[in-house]
Amino acid sequence: MVSAQDRDVLRRLGSQVAKIAALPVQKEKIRLWKALNSLKPIRPMVMIDQMPWHEMDVDGELKLQCTDPFCKDLETQLRRTLYRWKHMPADFVVMPFVEVSKVIRNSGWGIERHEQISVLDPQNDVVGHAFIDQITTDADIEKIHTPQVDLDAAATAAAEEKAHAIFDGVIDVRMQGMLPWVSPWDIITQLRNPEALLWDLADRPEFMHRLVKRLMDAAMGMLDQLEDKGLLGSDMTWIHCTGAFTDELPKPGFNPAKPRAKDIWTFGMAQIFSTVSPATHDEFEIAYYIPWFKRFGIVYYGCCEPVDDRIHVIRKLPNVRKISMSPWVNQQRGATEIGRDYVFSRKPSPAFLAPDAFNPKAVEEDLRQTVQVCRQHGCPLELILKDISTVRYEPKRLWEWEKIAMKAVGA
Repeated sequence: MVSAQDRDVLRRLGSQVAKIAALPVQKEKIRLWKALNSLKPIRPMVMIDQMPWHEMDVDGELKLQCTDPFCKDLETQLRRTLYRWKHMPADFVVMPFVEVSKVIRNSGWGIERHEQISVLDPQNDVVGHAFIDQITTDADIEKIHTPQVDLDAAATAAAEEKAHAIFDGVIDVRMQGMLPWVSPWDIITQLRNPEALLWDLADRPEFMHRLVKRLMDAAMGMLDQLEDKGLLGSDMTWIHCTGAFTDELPKPGFNPAKPRAKDIWTFGMAQIFSTVSPATHDEFEIAYYIPWFKRFGIVYYGCCEPVDDRIHVIRKLPNVRKISMSPWVNQQRGATEIGRDYVFSRKPSPAFLAPDAFNPKAVEEDLRQTVQVCRQHGCPLELILKDISTVRYEPKRLWEWEKIAMKAVGA
């Protein structure tokens, strides 16, 4: 049961979101995202994600009023949507539904990370991690097994019924399945630690090959289950903090009751490879990622690792459409190598938001440099500000960044 107070709060917020979602500008933004994602951009696109929400509240806009945990999650989703739209919409698309995740149980990899954490701001979920090595022998590798995934039908039905009881007549409810992505080297970094991992790439390469193969075989086994059991999601609106709107998906033969991997996007990365050579990156990643990427319709590749010197390696991966250009890349080299073949998914540095004093001119200069480089080489461009650990409790910094960025792309 949902209390009358919780229901009233959510219906009021849902009504506001529904009205915004009905505005013609939402269809226009979707049209612009589809153009970019088909490598025929009308203009560069801008998104802001992964922000320090604990620093962003203004006049109680993000303060939760619901008491039920399920309702709190929905309220958080709705309030953040309204906040984005009001203060920093960029090219964020407000959709005419509330998304509720299906309850999918996952048994895990069979081995858990051990870590120590360091906390600077107790209100911030961004913390420091010191990982303790759990995988030093072949016997440890054998502990890794294929996750078993299953739908909790009763819990999913209860969540769907509850959501409809709240929102019917106000805004649609969409149940969403799992949208899997691949990053075995991030998992290995957490199960071991960066130092042990990097030493063993040089000192025990065959051991590391066995380890990544074991993880990828397990991931592929999990993907088989997700397809066979109809647990994959569909109709993606985002992919790794960017717009996923496209007319290329789903593929012919799509069954909404049983989506296939080829009907959706995926993304992959190897962030620890920031410090290895392109040849090492090629040897330890490409062959293992190819089978995964082949299964999916479209692929976003990369995250924080600088890949401007290894685009030739990434070209071996199938179905890649967007390549991450992190704050540490040589943009000129990256744009030269990418050309018109992929979206230049630029990640401007969030450090511009963290100094004692915010410098709008520095932000503008940084963004205009990216726009100019991509224009010079004909690169389809998106500006994706993410991994924002702090705005020094001055949310207006982020609002101003959005205005500068939209001006830089000609919006």
